[in-house]
Amino acid sequence: MIYLSNRTRNAGLDTRSLSATLLRLLAEIGEGDTSVSLVFVRDRAMREFNRLHRGKDATTDVLSFPLYPPEAFDRRGQTRPRGHAPGLERMLGDIVISVDAAKRQAAAYDVSPDREIERLLIHAVLHLAGHDHEAAGERTRMEREERRLARSIGMPWPYLERTAP
Repeated sequence: MIYLSNRTRNAGLDTRSLSATLLRLLAEIGEGDTSVSLVFVRDRAMREFNRLHRGKDATTDVLSFPLYPPEAFDRRGQTRPRGHAPGLERMLGDIVISVDAAKRQAAAYDVSPDREIERLLIHAVLHLAGHDHEAAGERTRMEREERRLARSIGMPWPYLERTAP
């Protein structure tokens, strides 16, 4: 289940389609029965989130707040936290996306804003599932997973040649 909060006005988001994409991504990583909260905000709110939770007084494109530590995941294939009680809703975590940042990046990458938000969803889902990109080996693994998930939703991967803005 996706718990959606759109805190943007007149942003032109297709939140229904983006929520459906998020559900497909969760199923693709073996988390089809998991819940995630998805919040769309403007830069000002994202800057505040980033300051409060990461100590960085600047906006960013996406933040992920996993409810499970990375070591709770089995990395041998599909991600699956251990110890989940059957029959109870399991929340994987929260995703917050700055629509303003997504629109700027979409223009820089020459893609639609919804396509850029899909890329951010892919990135965020992998963080919720215990992936990181700090160490080179994990960064390579995460980038490979990002491309795999993009293919699973029929998304061309336009980010290989260009660096982020």
